[in-house]
Amino acid sequence: MTDSEDKKTAQRPVRPCPQCGKLSLEAFYPFCSKRCADVDLNRWLSGSYSVPVVELEPEDLEELARRQEEG
Repeated sequence: MTDSEDKKTAQRPVRPCPQCGKLSLEAFYPFCSKRCADVDLNRWLSGSYSVPVVELEPEDLEELARRQEEG
């Protein structure tokens, strides 16, 4: 077997499921089961997970643009 074939057949490391902590399974990676994967998907779709956003005022945006232009 060549190195490239080894990389293709290499398995992912076994890690704990982010939902329940059980060991993950390759079929559902990084989760341990379809149920945990579905729970995670539902949390994303329902808005339980979110990316924090800082909204800037127009004056702040202008100041930021000016500073980036200055270097």
